[in-house]
Amino acid sequence: MASRLNPYISFSGDARQAMEFYEEVFGGTLRMHTYADFGGKEAGDAADKIMHGMLETTGGFTLMGADNPPGTENTPGNNISVSLSGEDADELRGYWDKLSGNGTVSVPLEKQMWGDVFGMCTDRFGITWMVNINQPQT
Repeated sequence: MASRLNPYISFSGDARQAMEFYEEVFGGTLRMHTYADFGGKEAGDAADKIMHGMLETTGGFTLMGADNPPGTENTPGNNISVSLSGEDADELRGYWDKLSGNGTVSVPLEKQMWGDVFGMCTDRFGITWMVNINQPQT
């Protein structure tokens, strides 16, 4: 297997719902393991929380996520965004519609000064997404 680089998002107790939502948005195969799967009885109150989740899509996307381990703080901030880009406008607009639904749009998905169609939103789980529809180079 070749090396890969992909986002890994930390959640504060709602990783299962978030990862299932992203599976609805992007399709693909979602695998999730709880703290109980690996820690058994020692998982305590975190037993049903997600220790590791991975979504792999037929389009080549990989998104990982998990609930923070017990006793650690989850402080979402503005230091990371997940970027989607490509030339398939219909596909990217479909992702945009789902991600921005019940979320907050900070930059509407529209043509920008550099010529591409771009938008930025924060989904209902507090994750910032950037969508860029590349315009063909002439």
